[in-house]
Amino acid sequence: MVRRAVARDGRLPLSSVTEEGAKACLGVVDTNGELGVTWVHSYVSDDKGKTFCVYEGPSEAAVRKAAELNKLPVDSVMEVPVTLLPK
Repeated sequence: MVRRAVARDGRLPLSSVTEEGAKACLGVVDTNGELGVTWVHSYVSDDKGKTFCVYEGPSEAAVRKAAELNKLPVDSVMEVPVTLLPK
């Protein structure tokens, strides 16, 4: 999971609500794929000051490299090796 700060103006990075944002999201998906990284989904904090983005990938280094190539900031990365699901 990647934690990143959002721009001070409150705009969400890569907001897909605009045509430009949708195109940017597709570009991120393509770049991530070259590194074996998949963007699963993202959460946004209540104050819209941070995003928490879930990725699957071969390593933390690959996730960080994908963010770098996509010009996305990374405040921290937390590996979550176990998923718990209700029965």
